[in-house]
Amino acid sequence: MKFKLSVLPEKLGICHLASKTPIPEWAKYIYFCSITRTADELSIVCPQDKIPGGVLFERDWRAFKLEGDVELSSVGVIASLAKPLAEAGISIFNVSTYETNYVMVEDKNLDKAKEALGKFCEIKE
Repeated sequence: MKFKLSVLPEKLGICHLASKTPIPEWAKYIYFCSITRTADELSIVCPQDKIPGGVLFERDWRAFKLEGDVELSSVGVIASLAKPLAEAGISIFNVSTYETNYVMVEDKNLDKAKEALGKFCEIKE
């Protein structure tokens, strides 16, 4: 299967907050925002220019969005994308939604990631 990926234009931040922190107002109405709460943390992924001062976050991440219809029951999709990136020495942060997946790489590795994924994916900017 040849995957189609698009690259989101903005740089993203990965925020780390205490598990009992209420979801902040600044994160509620951003068009691209992933909010995950566990017993250990509240994690928010969003455009870094929307993150206010004083919030602990990792900056300068870029996202490849998996385009097209991919069933929830599909097997190996993330592994297919993660393996060539791992082989190229690129770490990832994955965000999955009901409809698709976003594979994130540090901005400094974006060109290298495009090269690795471009061997079997169609990538549009």
